[in-house]
Amino acid sequence: MRRADRLFRIVQFLRQGRLQTARTLASKLHVSQRTIYRDIQDLQLAGTPIEGEAGVGYTLRRDMDLPPLMFTRGELTALVLGARLVRAWGGAENVLGADQALQRIEAVLPADLRNEFDSILLYAPGHRMLPHLRARLDALHEACKSQRVASFKYVREDGEPSQRCVWPLALAFWSGVWTLTSWCELRNDFRDFRLDRMDEVAILERIFTPKKGQRLEDHLRKVVPSAEERRELLAPSSSL
Repeated sequence: MRRADRLFRIVQFLRQGRLQTARTLASKLHVSQRTIYRDIQDLQLAGTPIEGEAGVGYTLRRDMDLPPLMFTRGELTALVLGARLVRAWGGAENVLGADQALQRIEAVLPADLRNEFDSILLYAPGHRMLPHLRARLDALHEACKSQRVASFKYVREDGEPSQRCVWPLALAFWSGVWTLTSWCELRNDFRDFRLDRMDEVAILERIFTPKKGQRLEDHLRKVVPSAEERRELLAPSSSL
């Protein structure tokens, strides 16, 4: 965890109003008590109104001026449902991120919205997402970002096996199934592969650099006819 994230989470734990000992905070954040003492001191020096002392515990002064995090009920429902979907069908890193995001949101919600938070009855059972598929999803996502070639055995729907080396471009989720969009060296063309039909997946050290006609944008141009829809798919998250 980045230090900035850890400091943020310490403040959120202290905002809950209960006295928090360094041992409790260290256990929650998986660091040493010495690290917590140092973080508390740095936060106090930066002006955060933390009260308490080592061996007793810490809390945040009630008059700290932090505005409540405000959402409409519809926005809150969408956030919780999205996080539950990620926990059900995302990779292991996604699951951890979704849990932490929900903890942050819940910690700073005003009381009326916190009650609404608990009453959202939309669930996403994820028993079909096996641990090895979560790990595979994480590995292939990292390969997409780092532009490293992936190698794996693959079995088509008709049972035909093959060995593939591909350039991972993006991952897509289709009603319970993850697929990898890639440039396939064997076929010299774009191919989509189901993660649950892969075996012996390896991320190689070899770096790929797509040329015109091999990029994700080129693939989308073939399968998504609308230019506006393509822009939405490729838009960075900061534009949402």
